[in-house]
Amino acid sequence: MKKIGCALALLLCIATSQAAWFQTQGKAADFTVRQVLEGNLNYVEKSVVSAADAMPAEKYSYAPTHGEFKGVRSFSQLVKHTAYWNYKFASTILQEKPPVEIGGENGPDSLNSKAEVTKFLTESFDYLHKAIRSMDQENLLLPIKGPFGSKPVTRLGMAVSGIDHPFDMYGQMVEYLRMNGIVPPASR
Repeated sequence: MKKIGCALALLLCIATSQAAWFQTQGKAADFTVRQVLEGNLNYVEKSVVSAADAMPAEKYSYAPTHGEFKGVRSFSQLVKHTAYWNYKFASTILQEKPPVEIGGENGPDSLNSKAEVTKFLTESFDYLHKAIRSMDQENLLLPIKGPFGSKPVTRLGMAVSGIDHPFDMYGQMVEYLRMNGIVPPASR
């Protein structure tokens, strides 16, 4: 509950700052929650997908093994993990089964090539966009069955988590890129 509260506070700050910026530009600041969510999802999607594209195919199995990094996910597993949770959050919002097999938390074991993994990622973002577009003022805060057991959640909470989680994974992807001498596209 604390995490959702923090995420909602972050969403409110983002929405407020965007609205304030538009007001200073002399434009109407008449945003819906869905528009704010879509804008932030577009931003994180661009960051994550460009980072996934920047890593060479031969480095997708890379995982640091020294120091505190021992036993962490490979780059491919980070990308598939991001997609897995995109599908989980979206299917919860839509209250349906994901349209593809998503495997375990590291995604399907059958996806190995960079092309397969990035396709899984981009399609997961498409599905998350679909889920956010299904939200409206009437269903935004209604309790729904969550992905974490019997505890109910809201569509808004799942959408915020669907934006928050890829940002966390993006931070890890950036570390892996830099460890391989690659400047992340968003930093170029």
